[in-house]
Amino acid sequence: MKVLVVGANGQIGRHLVNLLHESNEHQVRAMVRKEAQKASFEEMGVETVLASLEGSVADIAGAATGCDAVVFSAGSGGHTGPDMTLLIDLDGAVKTIEAAENLGIKRFIMVSALQAHNRENWNNKIRPYYVAKHYADRILMQSDLTYTIVRPGGLLNETAKGKISVGESLDRTTITREDVARVIFESINEKNTFNTSFDVVNGDAPISDALKNL
Repeated sequence: MKVLVVGANGQIGRHLVNLLHESNEHQVRAMVRKEAQKASFEEMGVETVLASLEGSVADIAGAATGCDAVVFSAGSGGHTGPDMTLLIDLDGAVKTIEAAENLGIKRFIMVSALQAHNRENWNNKIRPYYVAKHYADRILMQSDLTYTIVRPGGLLNETAKGKISVGESLDRTTITREDVARVIFESINEKNTFNTSFDVVNGDAPISDALKNL
């Protein structure tokens, strides 16, 4: 499959682009919003396209044309306010869903947040972020796309452990960004993840086994 990674310049996105680029199974197209970011991926030999999540659905569809799957791993970042969270994490995600639907791209993987589906367990310090993730996820689930929603715990920049725990509702703990990327990569063709959402943290099961046992 040819996979569009939206938010390719993010930390999870970069790990995922590398996995896809090195894969014999898939091709990758990185979607970024700055020319300097585009150049850095092209130096790696990665097909790259410029597009902004603040642009139109048509702009995003242009970036996705010719792809078979979309991964949404973008985010406004912790340094921005609730306004950008609304524009990127919610509206940007929904526009990407609409673009995929318009193009007939069926496979869509969303990077969400641990317990985003459960209001009672939201982190009040970043509540607008959880609101955005919650409703973007709900809109994806109501679409006609074959979705997977990955809800990772607290993100770490440590070396991948290769082992995870997955479930509908997990306690708030951590996972490496590299392991999140590997979960996304393994989920692309894993039918047990189709039309499914799950929390994921580092645990005791190898990633492929954990996903097959969802």
